[in-house]
Amino acid sequence: MNPMSGLDAALLHLETAHTPMHFACLCLFDLDGGDTERFHAQAKRELRRRLHLAPVLHRRLAPVPLDLANPVWIVDDTVDLEHHVQRITLPAPGNLTQLEDCAATLHRERLDRSRPLWQVFVIDGLGDGQIGYYFKVHHAALDGQAAMLLMKTLFDPTPSPRPVARPRTLPAAAPPPATLALVAAAVGHDARKLVDLVRDLPATVRTISSVVEASRDKRRGRLGESFVIGPPTALNTPIDAERSYARVSLPMPALRELAATLGATLNDIVLALCSGALRRYLARHGGVPRKPLIAGMPMSLREAEQNDYTNRTTMPPVSLQTHIADPLRRLRAIQAAAQAVKTAIRQARDVVPLDMPSLGAPWLVRGLARLYRPTQPDERKPPIFNVLISNVQGPDMPLYLAGARLRSCWPLSIVEQCLGLNITVLSHAGDMGFGFTAARAAVPDARELTQTLIDAFDELMAAATRTEALPARGARRIALSAAIAPGADATGGSAASDEAARTIAPSDA
Repeated sequence: MNPMSGLDAALLHLETAHTPMHFACLCLFDLDGGDTERFHAQAKRELRRRLHLAPVLHRRLAPVPLDLANPVWIVDDTVDLEHHVQRITLPAPGNLTQLEDCAATLHRERLDRSRPLWQVFVIDGLGDGQIGYYFKVHHAALDGQAAMLLMKTLFDPTPSPRPVARPRTLPAAAPPPATLALVAAAVGHDARKLVDLVRDLPATVRTISSVVEASRDKRRGRLGESFVIGPPTALNTPIDAERSYARVSLPMPALRELAATLGATLNDIVLALCSGALRRYLARHGGVPRKPLIAGMPMSLREAEQNDYTNRTTMPPVSLQTHIADPLRRLRAIQAAAQAVKTAIRQARDVVPLDMPSLGAPWLVRGLARLYRPTQPDERKPPIFNVLISNVQGPDMPLYLAGARLRSCWPLSIVEQCLGLNITVLSHAGDMGFGFTAARAAVPDARELTQTLIDAFDELMAAATRTEALPARGARRIALSAAIAPGADATGGSAASDEAARTIAPSDA
């Protein structure tokens, strides 16, 4: 038995029929010869060979009776790959618009808690010898950085699958734990956590006092701007289980050059692009608020050597400065706000609680969540965050599965009541993939956001060029791999025509 941490368990308790708490990756592989039957069989075989390498794949939950405390993880040696690896065939014409819609449908379905909390769908029927691969896992099982470790475990750096060390069978599962053993594990866990809390209390108080003082001091950055309630927007509405999803990839070399010439980090550029995209979207849907939008921005608390399959993150707020029209001024303000938040998290990282006593925690977390959930269809709650924005550093090398090369990958993530949009970004082998996961009640068509993101990129490039922040490059061209060209959905084009290429010459902007 392995007790869940308080953070992992909270992500489990927050789940409802309308708010599944899993995240996913939508991959696009290039098949050599287009043999989908062979790929499906080999992908399942490779998973079977590697199950023992990742505990997240062969552990399941054992609930404590009456939900008196958080569940524990136990080994499951009977992983049914017929359930965990399934196949879907898209109808003709099999374009990327249909792939997005298929991923949105799969993403609304909750994982079976009686089994290990993950599932794969191999999606064929696409044109041009491509195949989709949708992999979802419950957020209670791992965070974004642990998911990248899982990706490197399941995929290969070359077309030839690497040798896998034995054993090729799973560890033997212990008998289901008795009620007394589960309660004893919870009590023992809580006793240790209480000792830790008392021991760390003085340091925690000092750190919180320092962060509060910094938030009030205008000379120490824009920390205080982030610790406010976000303005009401069309994104912050009661939601149901219906999802909308879209994705877009931007070339990493162009983003790195833009960041370097503007003296910003890649994360600053991501936040600025999301801010610009949301300004455009809200201008068409209710207007841009005078107060800046507040984003929840997950930040990893992992040390370099911490490669366990669990959650080690916190999610501070950061101001997106959407009330500023000028893109460069907005970027500078975002840099200041984000830097202030990062400084505060660095100061507090040793006292951020990732685990807490669990007795009564399931009831407490669900009760607090119910207080915030709307009770009427048109009831609005003050949005703590307006949007979630997460930037995950993925593998920078090509990856393969069953000999097929991973061409592109885009994330899907979690939305909540009155928090109907999640923008998660995943870098991979020269591209940065933006995934827009939305509740349809908040964002009926997420593809509109892919175009506003590209427009925000154009705007930032043009502003940098006008101020001579970017050197003149003549006919330099930047190819943007867009999720879907405006109007392409109606044509029912192939995957290749659906993946529209746009060309931007910054000197023309």
